Amino acid sequence: MINVSEQHAPRSLIVTLYGAYGRSWPGPVPVAELIRLLAAVGVDAPSVRSAVSRLKRRGLLLPARTAQGTAGYELSRDARQVLDDGDRRIYAAAPAADEGWVLAVFSVPESERQRRHVLRSRLASLGFGTAAPGVWIAPARLYDETRHALQRLRLEAYVDLFHGEHLGFTPTADAVARWWDLAAIAQQHEAFLERHAPVLRAWERRPDTPPQDAYRDYLLALDSWRRLPYADPGLPARLLPADWPGARSAAVFQALHARLRDAGAAFVGV
Repeated sequence: MINVSEQHAPRSLIVTLYGAYGRSWPGPVPVAELIRLLAAVGVDAPSVRSAVSRLKRRGLLLPARTAQGTAGYELSRDARQVLDDGDRRIYAAAPAADEGWVLAVFSVPESERQRRHVLRSRLASLGFGTAAPGVWIAPARLYDETRHALQRLRLEAYVDLFHGEHLGFTPTADAVARWWDLAAIAQQHEAFLERHAPVLRAWERRPDTPPQDAYRDYLLALDSWRRLPYADPGLPARLLPADWPGARSAAVFQALHARLRDAGAAFVGV
């Protein structure tokens, strides 16, 4: 079994839980249920409470009472938007080959350098590569999510977004290798495969799908996988190295999702 303490932070697992199952919960998720569900992946109650407090301070979780009057937490509107945007990446089909690019061109005054740092960090976390100083680039399908993220952070006044094609002079595949650190992204795919391909092989040998086991392995796989479509923005295959591991890691995740997600829902109770 994966060592949860080394691979998965409690705060990340809670976000993953809400993304996978929490939006289907009938009302706020009770604190006792959060503790039960995180215990199944090796997180103790004090760690759950500490992680929930941090997510509350960040405005992602809001305290609320369940219909029975017990304490619980629900997603904020911004958190729901983040998760909805994330769904389109995490469960996406193979990207189109000719979708074009979205460019983010920004200028932030020196007196607001902290905003410049936040802007760069956010674009990087969305999967943008750096085409030039102040010019960031990503596949065009990321436009809506980029717009939502910049508006949520009140950074839209500093950015102009463009849609376009790469017309030269460097071959696009060579330019892509300059805009993104493809070797580092490939390493993340390989790490996912090392951790979760054996889990899939083990499930392929099993005739049954017990709900608690399915929930545990699915939540851990999803918690690992959901970062990858942000590190790797889903570049067209023709622009990537021939031995690119992204398709293999996506296939492993999709197979685990198909086998385990619904069975795990029975353990969650949704």
